Amino acid sequence: MSESGSVHVGVDIGGTKVLAAEVSPEGEVLRTAHRSTPGRRVELELVEDALTEAVTEVAAGRPVAGVGLAAAGFVDAAGERVMFAPHLPWRGEPTLSRLSERWGTRVALDNDANCAALAELELGAARGVDSALLITLGTGIGGAVVLDGRVVRGRNGMAGEFGHMQVVPGGLPCECGLTGCWEQYSSGNALVAFVRARVETEEYAGCALDELAAGDPLKITGPAVTAAAASGDALALAAYESVGSWLGVGMAGLVAAFDPELLVVGGGVSTAGDLLLAPARAALEASLVGRHHREVPRIVTTAFGAEAGVVGASILARRLISSPGQDRT
Repeated sequence: MSESGSVHVGVDIGGTKVLAAEVSPEGEVLRTAHRSTPGRRVELELVEDALTEAVTEVAAGRPVAGVGLAAAGFVDAAGERVMFAPHLPWRGEPTLSRLSERWGTRVALDNDANCAALAELELGAARGVDSALLITLGTGIGGAVVLDGRVVRGRNGMAGEFGHMQVVPGGLPCECGLTGCWEQYSSGNALVAFVRARVETEEYAGCALDELAAGDPLKITGPAVTAAAASGDALALAAYESVGSWLGVGMAGLVAAFDPELLVVGGGVSTAGDLLLAPARAALEASLVGRHHREVPRIVTTAFGAEAGVVGASILARRLISSPGQDRT
């Protein structure tokens, strides 16, 4: 909070939930508010209403000095519009000006993975690292590229959309409109889809998740799969083996392209730790070109976990609001 008593608010807008937070300059999350994301087939105002409610709750009656938004979508290079969001209704509307006018304060906008990378680069797992790739596994896959200590955004501001690299030509349909996207094989949705497709098969009859489903696979959720895996459930472990292996395969392609020092994995699915990362490391090493003649980058989880995006959004708000002309990195 600033000396005047006002507050900077970071907001992370994902495919299923909104997290708003007051964050200290050191990265400590001081106060949070949660809302559900209304979905992608709704009026845009419903998403803005959820954001407004969360920001208002965090502010708790204090004046808002500025808001940083970490959006799960393609943010333009100017940081003014969400051009496309597979899981949200934004399609190029002037996001920044609409929300700035509604809230009566300055607003900074970036892709959620870029914000998470900023948090890790400034205060977390990538601190002091010149080259790193951030891969976030939530509803889908987000990503960010750090080269020479800076977040790379690309010509259109859309670099790092790793989740929509095609890994299986003609494969599973994706909400983005394409098929075979990486996030259809390695993400929170992929984890749950793997289990739902197999929960009633003879191979896994009588397992904990089979009993939980009780004839209705839609009862299976991501947290339920993680809990079952932690207790040794065979189907849940198979799901993490599949998602983790696909994670490693995709990482191998990214390492071949960028040759980073570090791979940082974030998002809700990453909280499973080695259930996810052990098969990812194995698949990376098995799939990486020239693996016997190079140093394979380390794989670590984010220091800020699921809060990396909101911490980065808060950093973004403080930077742009204190120095409006400053580059977002």
